[in-house]
Amino acid sequence: MTEITSAAELRGLLGDPTPRAVTKERVELHRRDREWIAAAPFLVLATSDAEGNCDASPKGDPAGNFVHVIDERTLAIPERPGNRRADGYLNILENPHVGLLFLIPGRGETLRVNGRARLLRDAPYFDRMVVKGHRPVLAIEVEVEQVFFHCAKAMLRSGVWRPETWEPDALPPHALLVKEVQKVAESVEELTAYYAPENYEAKLYRD
Repeated sequence: MTEITSAAELRGLLGDPTPRAVTKERVELHRRDREWIAAAPFLVLATSDAEGNCDASPKGDPAGNFVHVIDERTLAIPERPGNRRADGYLNILENPHVGLLFLIPGRGETLRVNGRARLLRDAPYFDRMVVKGHRPVLAIEVEVEQVFFHCAKAMLRSGVWRPETWEPDALPPHALLVKEVQKVAESVEELTAYYAPENYEAKLYRD
């Protein structure tokens, strides 16, 4: 193995970024960024704790009623009921730096936003993030420090939006995976019922 141990080695291998790749960085949300965020029903939140231990967490809600853009430098992500691990939230309490990746289904490009986050248990704009009658229990407010569009190469290489490449049955159902990899008291039948779409969807906005 030959390890890369310096920025100079890395640049010697990859070369310098193109001028367009350098100049695409912005520090405020453009009108088009705000439109992209409004159209995106899904994002990935990247965080790390004070020691650098990382976490990447998916977040999602109906497009147009998900992430609330407060102004050109600030946005807020609502919290919905989940498994209560709070990995990303605990990280933010130790280290406010976050990275966001906004996806629009079927679109190859993504929007990347980096900034500093804080946790709020209430704010006037919480009323604008109500979904199916449920107000968020908390929100991540992010001060934007860097924003840019990312090209579609990764999506094109992976074929992630091409249905003919999808193989959802390549692995066993989730209930069986949980039973195999975790120490849980429930049977496979009980887990199957728990994760059944009609039951799971009924709990999306309540504990």
